Amino acid sequence: MTLTPQTRPRHGYRRPSAVHHRRRAALLLVVSAVLMIFACTRASAATVSYEAAATLPQVVGNITGWVVGILAAVATMFVTIGGLRYVMAGGDPSEVEKAKRALKSAMFGYGLAMLAPTLVTVLQGLVGAR
Repeated sequence: MTLTPQTRPRHGYRRPSAVHHRRRAALLLVVSAVLMIFACTRASAATVSYEAAATLPQVVGNITGWVVGILAAVATMFVTIGGLRYVMAGGDPSEVEKAKRALKSAMFGYGLAMLAPTLVTVLQGLVGAR
């Protein structure tokens, strides 16, 4: 087989094998499962009462619980989208870059979900609503 400019591999580029894709998909599945379990336990740990809140700290606590849950759900969605894009990319650099951006967005979302209670506490301290 003669290598023409169209069939010659690019310099420094080696197409990943199917085993390589399966390993990355398995790793991504495990990481997303761990993050989803963490997000669910974190959201359920912030118990949200459904009765009428009598004080401002109760209202803030309820809102914080909802925000953490929503952020964790959106971040989990981005992990799923990023993982699917990464697995389906087939070595296409632009699709791999899109998948990496989605995964970075998911990590940012999980970080916000973990920091939300702390940020609310800091804001309560600044405002003096304890």
